[in-house]
Formats: sequence, C-alpha cells, structure tokens
Amino acid sequence: MAAAAVLAVLAFLLLPAGQATAAEKPTVTLSKAEAGKGGDITVKGKGWRPNALLMMLVCGQATPAGGVPGGTNSCANDTGRAVTTDGKGAFSKKLPVAEPPKPCPCVVHVATVTGDKAQADASFKVAGHPVEPLPKQEGGGRLSVLTDTELEGSSGVLTWFGAPPSRKFVFTVGNVGSSPVKDPVFQVGTSHGVFAPQFEEQQWRGTIAPGKKAQIKLPVELSAGAHGNYLVSLKFGGKVLAEQPWGVGRPWGVTVFWVLLCVVVPAAVFRIGMAVVDKLRPNRRRGGRGSRPAGRHRTGRIAELTDRLPKLRLPQGAVAADDAARTPRTSPPRASAKDAATNTGTLPWFTPDTDPGAGTPPAGQLSAPSENSPTTKGNT
Repeated sequence: MAAAAVLAVLAFLLLPAGQATAAEKPTVTLSKAEAGKGGDITVKGKGWRPNALLMMLVCGQATPAGGVPGGTNSCANDTGRAVTTDGKGAFSKKLPVAEPPKPCPCVVHVATVTGDKAQADASFKVAGHPVEPLPKQEGGGRLSVLTDTELEGSSGVLTWFGAPPSRKFVFTVGNVGSSPVKDPVFQVGTSHGVFAPQFEEQQWRGTIAPGKKAQIKLPVELSAGAHGNYLVSLKFGGKVLAEQPWGVGRPWGVTVFWVLLCVVVPAAVFRIGMAVVDKLRPNRRRGGRGSRPAGRHRTGRIAELTDRLPKLRLPQGAVAADDAARTPRTSPPRASAKDAATNTGTLPWFTPDTDPGAGTPPAGQLSAPSENSPTTKGNT
C-alpha cells in the first residue's frame, strides 16, 4: 500500500512537467546566421502543431524579442516559402535569401497560416543590407482588444449581382498604458487564402484615457465580385490586435445574368433573321400583295397545271357545251318545240350508232366522233 501511494504521488508531480514540455513554444533554428542576397539557408523548427501549414519570411526592422512590429509589410513576401510540419511538429526546408523592404536588424519569421496562431523568430543578418536602429515607440498609451470582434452588416441585392461586399468591423479596446490615446490610427487589412493582408490606415476620432475602454467600428470593403473565405486583421502600433474570419458568398446573380444573356440573345437574333428572310423571299404566285400564304392556294396550282396539259380536240358540240359550262349560269332561254324534238334522245356527241346503250362502238374508235364523221354530218 505504501509503495502504491508513493507511485501515485510521483505521477502527480511529474504530470505538470510533461504538460509543460508538450506546451512548449515552437522554436526556429538556422543553418547560417548571415548570408547574402541570392543565397539560401536551411530553416528547421520544432514544437509546432503536427501537420500544420507554416510560412517562412525574411523580415526587417525586427528582433526575436520584439517580433515583427511592421507586420508582413516589412518582409520579403515574394521570396517566402510554405512548409508543412510532420506528425511530431518538426520541419526542415531551404529558404532563399532576399533583402527585405526595411533595414536590418532582420529575422527569419515563421508563422502558422491556418488554425491556432503561433509564430517564432530567429535572428538573421542579410549581408550588404543597411542596418538602422529600431524606431522608438511614441507615447505611453497602449491599446488592447478586450472583447471578441465581429462583422456588423449584411449583403444586399446589389452584392448578389457583384457589388463590393462591405461590413463594419466592431471591437472594444482598452487603454492599458499610462497616458491617454487621442485619435488612434488603426490599420485594417483583408487577406484571402495564404496571401498577406493589404493594410489601410483608418483613424478613429476620440480619446481613450488610461484604464478606460471604447467600442470602435471601422468600415471594411472587398473588391467587386469577391467571394470565398477572407480574414480581416486589425493592427495598432505595428502589432496585430485581432483577426476575424469573413465568409463571402458567391454572386450568383452574375451567373444567372450570363445564362439568360446566352439564351435571350440567340433567340432574338433567330427571330430577327426569320423576319428578314420572310420579308425578302419572292412571292410564289404572280398575285403579289393579294396572294395568300404558301400552302393555302392549292386551287391556283391546279389551275396552272391544267393550263399546261395538252388540250384534246373535242367535237363542236362538246366545245360549245364546255363554253356553256364556263359561262356564268343565268336563266336559260326557253327552247322551241322543234329544238326540243331534235335534242331529245341522246347526248349531243352521241348518235344512235355510237350510243353506249345501243351497242359496241366500231373497232378502232377510242374517242368521240369527229366533225367529219357521217353521223355528225347527218345531225347537222
């Protein structure tokens, strides 16, 4: 029993030490303390979060103790490198040496890109780069963010059609220094993905006395058509005070507009083209203006075809009957008794010899008798 109690006490005493070791801050080491522009150095790190994405930069006007007061604006961002830690939180990668936009003292700055924020700096000297003392901090007032930040506002109908999204960046700061802060100038920047934020200065009108706090609202606006995940950063005195994620929806109104444009424009062009073709095509009949549309005047077509067919020679009586049929029908004249007696019996082009009811027509006769036939002469 005594041995078990001793082991329990030892485990209790050793547990905080193990937790402190696990919670140890990340570190960065360099293969060279000095190198010139165009060279490269190997950067190694330990104690980082496993499988974390990191960004490595050469920054000016910075020290390992004070960090990078100027933010990434004082770093050589174009030659930065990204690296991912292994399962134990370690990494090793080469970094090209470049001159930062600010003079030295310089550091190699390593910071996380996603997830929990963590950073570490290692002192480095760029050969041939100017060296100047660090700028002094003006005034004794220091601001600190006291509450969580938020983005106030919502997207309107115009934003759905590609207008620039805008919000109010709301936060509460307190003066933890010994002197008042009058009309503080903040830097607000937005970043997308792994790109560094572009900061813009915005001044807040007012005075924050020592030990007092104030709620501040600063406008934030993105470019037209922006969509995706953005990060809003707030800096004061060269230090990042707060960061707020911002998810911007896709402007679907622009997509709907282009889809409708691709449907309406071809349909309108097709209708205009059909109207032009219908206007310029020649009329199918000689009637011109008064002619009916195509497909509705079959009677005219039949008449044209009938006129083109070869005409048969008909007997004189048949021609007279045909002319009588084409003339307008009027009240027929009253026939005399002699004509009635003559016309009774068979039809004009039939005689007793060629009447179909009287018998079979002579051999070789396929049509009505001609004018020179004996039967016709007898009738006349």
